[in-house]
Amino acid sequence: MWLAMAVLSALPFAFFDFWYFLRGVMVFLVTSFEAPVKDFLKEQTVRGIVLLQDIDFLGHMNNSRYLRECDFARISLYIRNGLFRVTRKLKVHMVLGAATIRYRRSLHLFEQFKIRSRILCWDEKAFYIEQEFISCRDGFVCATMLCRQNVLYSTPDKLLQLLCKRKVECPDFPKEVELWIKYNLASSAKLKS
Repeated sequence: MWLAMAVLSALPFAFFDFWYFLRGVMVFLVTSFEAPVKDFLKEQTVRGIVLLQDIDFLGHMNNSRYLRECDFARISLYIRNGLFRVTRKLKVHMVLGAATIRYRRSLHLFEQFKIRSRILCWDEKAFYIEQEFISCRDGFVCATMLCRQNVLYSTPDKLLQLLCKRKVECPDFPKEVELWIKYNLASSAKLKS
């Protein structure tokens, strides 16, 4: 009996990334109880710590864990600034269309960090978001990520109009975002040929 229960309990961990889904639910629940942010462009911060399941053979945070942490930080960003609610209302999906991450210094086991996330700008198809990993030890930016969050079945303008109850002007595109978009377009053209 106990063996059967132990095996059944282990199945979600053996065949699914159970911790990912459990953490996603926890992020959703915790963030839902936080105070909403009125300014959707406002930078938001979440905290984290490098745990045993996050490290690689060199003892620092595995490259893929940075991307996973950014996923959770974006979920928190969208819930707090109201975009999540608006996407549900319009039956819209937002999916990651592109991401570039630059690693500057390793995060080590049990090191605490913050992820600062903010929407930089948007076009007719996507939001452009910057996310930074900052060591709580000394404030150093250990990694920085730029991503394009594609909006499916609608446009960023429509989402923001519903969210803000008015037409919202997009901020100027930062130079690095313009260059990054050109790189992605060139990469797409190369793959299509």
